[in-house]
Amino acid sequence: MNKKLHTIYIWSFFTIGILVTVLLGMNGYQYYTASVENRVFLPQHAMLKPSGLIGHGVGILGSLMMIAGVAVYMVRKRIRTFFKLGYLKNWLELHIFLCSLGPVLVLYHTAFKFGGIVAVSFWSMVAVVLSGVVGRFLYVQIPHTIQGQEISLKELNHMNENLTFHLKNDLTVSDKLIQKFNEFSSHDKYKRIKFSTSFLFLIKDYVGIKILLKELKSELNNSSLSPKQYSEIIKTSKDKLIISKRIGMLRTMQKFFKYWHIVHLPFAITMFVIMFIHVGVTIAFGYKWIF
Repeated sequence: MNKKLHTIYIWSFFTIGILVTVLLGMNGYQYYTASVENRVFLPQHAMLKPSGLIGHGVGILGSLMMIAGVAVYMVRKRIRTFFKLGYLKNWLELHIFLCSLGPVLVLYHTAFKFGGIVAVSFWSMVAVVLSGVVGRFLYVQIPHTIQGQEISLKELNHMNENLTFHLKNDLTVSDKLIQKFNEFSSHDKYKRIKFSTSFLFLIKDYVGIKILLKELKSELNNSSLSPKQYSEIIKTSKDKLIISKRIGMLRTMQKFFKYWHIVHLPFAITMFVIMFIHVGVTIAFGYKWIF
């Protein structure tokens, strides 16, 4: 998938998600904001109640989206036969889309009212979505190939050495600035990261990279470089700083990602088990949709 097609792919997901959420909200605003006692007197009640045509329908669609989102990603990730079926990154993006919009539809299915065992499933779903956001953050901190495989520490070090050589010998960046790059991206500082402070640390690191790049641009403005050379030096410097950061944080992020699975998986299992029980009980009591 080329860059242009990938951009369309991502924006399609974003647009569909926003439109569906907004349209459902606008259509049922009066109903969803009314008290539970007064809802039965509103004309939308027959359609938007959990067993109504729309309410029941979005619940079915949302549940199927979550099941499909988990299934397609797990199949692509774990079954060797499907390893060459597109890039894992794109399947992860589909997984995120289905497992983000699905819960929104389930929320509309509940008409923003839930209790009993279904409440456990709902809050498990909320926990899955929130932990999924954290998981996505951790995932992008771990370098991957375009096929979705983790890049080893040895490969990262080799890439970093090549970038340093390119900056120093091909692009003639000063030794003073190269030394600053190396000091800034010293691996020792990354060993002190704790999970509780990792977010603030990454913000501080991001600001530090911006300051270093600004200093580099200031130095380059005093030289007689062509626009092409200028752009290449900035891009290569940025790549070096990012790779150096990823080398320093690789072990930490891999450890955090391992712990994240321990939290994310039980919530997902709880959500699906109760959801299947809920569906079974609903069918047993004769609640059907259009079929």
